[in-house]
Amino acid sequence: MAEQKRDYYEVLGVDKNADDAALKKAYRVLAKKYHPDMNPGDAEAEKKFKEASEAYAVLSDADKRRQYDQFGHAAFDNGGGGAGGFGGFDFGGADFSDIFGDIFGDFFGGGRSRSGGRANNGPMKGSNIRTSVRITFEEAVFGCEKEIELNTKDECKTCHGTGAKPGTSPETCSKCGGKGQVVFTQQSFFGTVRNVQACPDCQGTGKVIREKCTDCHGSGYIPMRKRFAVDIPAGIDNGQCKRLTGQGEPGINGGPRGDVLVEVIVGRHPIFQRQEYNIYSTVPVSFAVAALGGEVVIDTVDGKVIYDVKAGTQTDTRVRLKGKGVPSLRNKDMRGDHYVTLVVQVPDKLSHEAKELLRKFDEESGDSLNAAKRLNGGDDKGPAPKKKKGIFK
Repeated sequence: MAEQKRDYYEVLGVDKNADDAALKKAYRVLAKKYHPDMNPGDAEAEKKFKEASEAYAVLSDADKRRQYDQFGHAAFDNGGGGAGGFGGFDFGGADFSDIFGDIFGDFFGGGRSRSGGRANNGPMKGSNIRTSVRITFEEAVFGCEKEIELNTKDECKTCHGTGAKPGTSPETCSKCGGKGQVVFTQQSFFGTVRNVQACPDCQGTGKVIREKCTDCHGSGYIPMRKRFAVDIPAGIDNGQCKRLTGQGEPGINGGPRGDVLVEVIVGRHPIFQRQEYNIYSTVPVSFAVAALGGEVVIDTVDGKVIYDVKAGTQTDTRVRLKGKGVPSLRNKDMRGDHYVTLVVQVPDKLSHEAKELLRKFDEESGDSLNAAKRLNGGDDKGPAPKKKKGIFK
């Protein structure tokens, strides 16, 4: 007894109202997952691949889809599909070459050029060069200029970038006719599949150099060490990049040079911390200044400033120094703020006289912390509390 076929929409995992794009997307996923070349020797994967391919062949064809929606699998019982389904099914209306050209271009022998796109001999931009530079916290805030050295390439002065020996010229590739790409066919489950790949003779350039330049060996470029001045803008943050346009690798077939991307690494500061365009720091304040008020000196990126501390300031009070932060990259006239946390310092070494003065201060302030006084409702002459074993020592 023949195995009953599953609903084609169920096979692809799409709704019955799915459009062509949704069908194609669903089939791409299944084809890549179950393709026999991706699952050698896996009979179950091959079965699922054939099932998905049959479903897509029907649903991607408007006439066949109409018939299937009206009569189901019975619409094709006499069309050669039978119980085997895939073996004799007519896939003429399905656009499999487009799908497999996109999904399995590399797998089926190339189909893509060394630049990652479709093989062609048109102008292509050169590769980018990535490097890094270290700067200080202050240099990041105010900007600076740094010099870097890189290994790069420059046009060969002997052949002027042609790669050919002086007196000769590159010739049009006879294999691809100067197109830079060749077309080849391959047998698959769907019959003959047409693929495109970079020409192996000219590597996609469309030109062949018979007599190479002895200085650059046919590349057209000479490796060299170059120095670049990098203008670091004020306000740049750690990990951000400065782009040097047109200073990267040479282009291909007359294309523009790539860029140099300089990653900025900002060193840590012993006092300041940065969050976006704001700066944060901590400043110690003596007990007396916190209680009585007074001045403290605060370090900022602009230098030292004097701040008036209000009497009775508590520890961890945060104050704001407006406009003392980091300049904005988008608008150099705008700056963040500097937030300072005031930490009251409690002295840990006191002379006998200082201790007596603090005790007197405590009594005069009306906020004595004398435990006995509190336990006796304000009378510190009552009996001392009993010590409980294990609690007081």
